Amino acid sequence: MSKVFRIKGEIMKKHFFEPLTFNQLIKAAKEEHAVERIYAEMGSRHRAKRTEVKIESISEEQVE
Repeated sequence: MSKVFRIKGEIMKKHFFEPLTFNQLIKAAKEEHAVERIYAEMGSRHRAKRTEVKIESISEEQVE
């Protein structure tokens, strides 16, 4: 059964003048899977390494 997680964080790359913030809804079975998907998406979109992605909060959303 899938759940929906809201993940907030920022990407800190040295050529950015300020951190790039993100707020994403991810559908996954477990919280760990949602975190892995965020790392994969941010790495793909912004060429950010895992050490450059800082996750600030993870919360489970209620979907009706």
